[in-house]
Amino acid sequence: MTSPFLDLLDPTRTYPITDTLVSGRSHAEQVAEFAKRGLALVQLREKNLPSGEFYREAEKAMLVARRHGIKIIINDRVDIALAVNADGVHLGQEDLPIEAARRLLGNKVIIGFSTHNLAQAKRAALLDIDYLAIGPIFPTTSKDSSNAAVGLTQLSAVRQAVPGIPVVAIGGVNGENRTAILGAGADAVAVISDLWAH
Repeated sequence: MTSPFLDLLDPTRTYPITDTLVSGRSHAEQVAEFAKRGLALVQLREKNLPSGEFYREAEKAMLVARRHGIKIIINDRVDIALAVNADGVHLGQEDLPIEAARRLLGNKVIIGFSTHNLAQAKRAALLDIDYLAIGPIFPTTSKDSSNAAVGLTQLSAVRQAVPGIPVVAIGGVNGENRTAILGAGADAVAVISDLWAH
């Protein structure tokens, strides 16, 4: 499958997500590092800072991204995505509805959406999104989650149920299981901890 979203990912179909606690670096520093690794699309995720601080962090990251030709997706925060003129937003089940986000951001931005099971993925396929994320595929320490691990069998079921939308696998992805995850039907893998494991 090809799509404008997938075309931005590197040949390994890696979708990097920033995490200041895991990496020990600012969002801007992480974007600079990803630029060195040849990555062209980065999601900024910040669960701990107040809005004002995250906005300032995102502004700095955007300056680095623009210098290197990197596209930036903001996790959860449509307001910050608008304020820094980001290239897109990634929303969860409890965030601003996709329809409202699309009205605010327009048709040219990338909108991704988190799902945690087959039923949610089927509903997401009816929305105006550019990709859906499914996970956690395996248990993960990068994010507190009450959602059960999806596993490869359910990942394959999601892939079959939503043939026209890019599927991004997230949660517990590492160098050892990446091939199996892609083989089960994921178009790309979202990675946090494993980016800094070596």
